[in-house]
Amino acid sequence: MLRGLSRSSWPAAGPPAPVRVVHLGLGAFHRAHQAWYTHRANLAGAEQAGIAAFTGRRPDAGRRLTEQNGLYGLLVRGADGDEVEVVTSISAAHDGSRVDEMVRYLADPQVGVVTLTVTEAGYRRAAGGGLDVADDAVAADIETMRSGGDALHTAPARLLAALRARRAADAGPIAVVPCDNLPANGPTVHAVMRELADLVDPALASYLDESVRFVSTTVDRITPATIDADKHAVGERLGLVDEAAVVTEPFTEWVLAGEFPAGRPGWEAAGARFVADVEPFEQRKLYLLNGAHSMLAYAGLAHGHATMAEAVAEDGLREHVERWWAEASGQLPLPAAELATYTEALLSRFANPALRHLLQQVAMDGSQKLPIRVLPVVRAERAAGRLPTGAVFAVGAWLAHLRGAGGDVVDPLASQLAADAGGATDAAARGVLGVIASDLADDTDLVAAVADACERVEAR
Repeated sequence: MLRGLSRSSWPAAGPPAPVRVVHLGLGAFHRAHQAWYTHRANLAGAEQAGIAAFTGRRPDAGRRLTEQNGLYGLLVRGADGDEVEVVTSISAAHDGSRVDEMVRYLADPQVGVVTLTVTEAGYRRAAGGGLDVADDAVAADIETMRSGGDALHTAPARLLAALRARRAADAGPIAVVPCDNLPANGPTVHAVMRELADLVDPALASYLDESVRFVSTTVDRITPATIDADKHAVGERLGLVDEAAVVTEPFTEWVLAGEFPAGRPGWEAAGARFVADVEPFEQRKLYLLNGAHSMLAYAGLAHGHATMAEAVAEDGLREHVERWWAEASGQLPLPAAELATYTEALLSRFANPALRHLLQQVAMDGSQKLPIRVLPVVRAERAAGRLPTGAVFAVGAWLAHLRGAGGDVVDPLASQLAADAGGATDAAARGVLGVIASDLADDTDLVAAVADACERVEAR
């Protein structure tokens, strides 16, 4: 284990930049995406911006990065070979439970941006989209915040505690930039945070409206789980041990819309796009990339595959993906030629032999993902009188996964879904649809089609 190694031991690593950005959800994707964009912005501009990053579910990443002075190698694996870049933008890494540290940073007027990658489930939203006040952790955090404590467990509460400290310090306005796959993620996160604030202290809700800007984004960069072989490859290139190495693909995208009242890093230097409306880009990515990912994860696991490249190489599964793309493309407000170019590129990205994108990683939290990746297309197609066979297959494959086809279920609603998914497939299809889409559970033709797709996946 590398401990206490000076920054000068790393190629091209100078002193840490002053913290200008706080990040919640320190994982591989953040290090391949927002941290990389900030690193590139620092290379291109005179004003340097460091990130103080906080872990999400587990403290491991923060501990490893602290031991490495915030430095790590980003291994970019493409069909034409590998490249390694040392990313230098993380100036400090903390356990997410250290709300006191988060409070300290946000009370500083020099910090102007908070970015988040806490997963769809991390925002603690109920089925209707608002804050899930029935969630035990949410309820406990509300009581803790009301009493002035900081032993908080959910990302919204931790962020709200830090924003409350910023308000008390009169540190000025700030931008919150959610980078998770939620529709209209800026307004959506604003609504969740405002509801939480109103339950804790109504004055905080007013502060969010007046002084906090919630930026909408869409993000894209496939980032599989790092394995020992990846760490070894980075170590060989850099001549040192890197326990925090991250592997990713050459492609990356970041589209943002919103205000940054306290400034921001020059992310456009790395290719970020600032637009008036991210919705077309967001829908394109959610449906065509993320929707296909979910389908391939559930069906691929049931078919005995381990990686995305293995799953998309199976002719039958690729045909289901292409059918899904045809349905989803019909619901997107973008030129057909642009969508065709995008899906053609997706096939190459999915099939990249150098990436080991584990299906089990993609399969997590399906109850949070399918309602935004697949079900909007199901509703639109049913409203038009059509039965979307590609979308139905995706839902049926998820049902098969819940029933034990292809591996363990990791989902915040796992216990409830397990109870609903058992027994006859028709009843199971109706039951799980009732959990994630109550308006579709009484659609007899849809329920029957989902049950049939599930049986076909299970029979494999």
